[in-house]
Amino acid sequence: MKIALMMENSQAGKNAAVLSELNHVVSAQGDSVYNVGMSDENDHHLTYIHLGIMASILINSKAVDFVVTGCGTGQGAMMSLNIHPNIVCGYCLDPSDAFLFNQINNGNALSLAFAKGFGWGAELNVRYIFEKAFTTGERGQGYPLERAEPQQRNAAILNDVKGAVVKDSYLDTLRAMDQELVKTAVSGERFKSCFAENCQVPEIADYIKELLA
Repeated sequence: MKIALMMENSQAGKNAAVLSELNHVVSAQGDSVYNVGMSDENDHHLTYIHLGIMASILINSKAVDFVVTGCGTGQGAMMSLNIHPNIVCGYCLDPSDAFLFNQINNGNALSLAFAKGFGWGAELNVRYIFEKAFTTGERGQGYPLERAEPQQRNAAILNDVKGAVVKDSYLDTLRAMDQELVKTAVSGERFKSCFAENCQVPEIADYIKELLA
């Protein structure tokens, strides 16, 4: 699995700690982590709005399989990601949130609160969140198990509803946004490296190349 970690300006100072915990958990099973957001307060400036655009491009181009993100409360980043096509982002404050989202909703992104409640032992909570998100076996199995069938059915229906709401092609969606906003989102060097290395949709690659020209 290819996992993107992306953090915005208000919590960029915690990037090194969060990245360390994510790598600690997933490296043993051969997953790759791409640190595509801000690494400190002096890095390429991003807001949670940019995070949604970045996640959208990486997921829809199949450059990564999963996104870990967040902001001060985790709410803004979650909303920013969920407005985009094919993104299902959960809100995660503790390890049980990660496990239940994994099993019931089976989405492709998690938003964490990196300020609210981020106190003593926070790095342990983050580590245990990542363990429940990435090392608990097959996803989407339901919880409790006797509820698996309706949970899986409803998750699929929700994806269908979102697909019906977002009717334009994905490139049309990107082009309908403020292009300077999109350009800022995709201009970070680590983002560009991850995208160039892993993008599997030539049409999106061409659009990004044209935008950055």
